[in-house]
Amino acid sequence: MQTRAGARTGRPLTSAETALNQTATLEQIEKILDGIRPAVRADGGDIHFVSFQPDHGIVEVRLVGACYDCPMSVATLRAGIEYQLRHALPAVHSVEAVK
Repeated sequence: MQTRAGARTGRPLTSAETALNQTATLEQIEKILDGIRPAVRADGGDIHFVSFQPDHGIVEVRLVGACYDCPMSVATLRAGIEYQLRHALPAVHSVEAVK
């Protein structure tokens, strides 16, 4: 992933720029999940952020509470969580639920 500075210059990113980008992405993921949590909590569940794999664009979350074994959890994951993260962050390609 390139920073705006890297994109302008065409040069590879330094390790410091890469770390800064990853930190910013993690903060944005948390912020987006914070916006989704009230609706999930209203139904008795919650979302825990587990990890982000920047090389593959995969966000891992843990669905807990009522979401853990809810038959609608796949819809929540894809149509809610994944849609919002992918829409806001080009670095995110998919969201996976982990146990």
